[in-house]
Amino acid sequence: MLNWRSLLALVAIVIVSATIIYSQYLARKIAADERQKMELWVDASKSMLSNPGMDMTLPNLIRNGQQSIPIIETNEKDSITGFVNLDTARAAHDKGYLYRRLRSFRAENQPLIMKLSDSPYIANRYYYGHTTLLDEVRYYPLVQLLIVALFIFFTLYSITIRNKATQNQLWAGMAKETAHQRWGRLFLLWRDGWRC
Repeated sequence: MLNWRSLLALVAIVIVSATIIYSQYLARKIAADERQKMELWVDASKSMLSNPGMDMTLPNLIRNGQQSIPIIETNEKDSITGFVNLDTARAAHDKGYLYRRLRSFRAENQPLIMKLSDSPYIANRYYYGHTTLLDEVRYYPLVQLLIVALFIFFTLYSITIRNKATQNQLWAGMAKETAHQRWGRLFLLWRDGWRC
């Protein structure tokens, strides 16, 4: 049979589990959407390089419209040639900043490669990281777990305090009753002739 504490813990586990499952689903969906945006961005870049006479309005809109995904461009030897949506001031002052971010991006996603020439082989590689939205969705279950844990803690704490207060009132009532009975017996003894 479930008591209220077990039921409270079970409800908390169900809420957190459902949130984790749904957050993982959303994270996968956002990651796939980011990959698709990156592929479109690389295709727009390729169109601009390979078709110099064409109207550049659409490729420019695609390239300039992407302002949330951090990107590092490298050549075929993985030397950094450019970056987008990263802290330019930090990149200027901290020489290792872009290389640390590049290492992080390599661990997160496979690069997109734009081959420019076969012989000699020339290519641009585009490494990209995740948006802040994806990071927030991934960390949301941890925040919710903390909130649920705090809720359970304060609920249990308030119930414990209430039970202690009730118990103290019971003990005080019992002490009054015991004292009343003792004084009553002493009074009867005194009245019947027993003197202290």
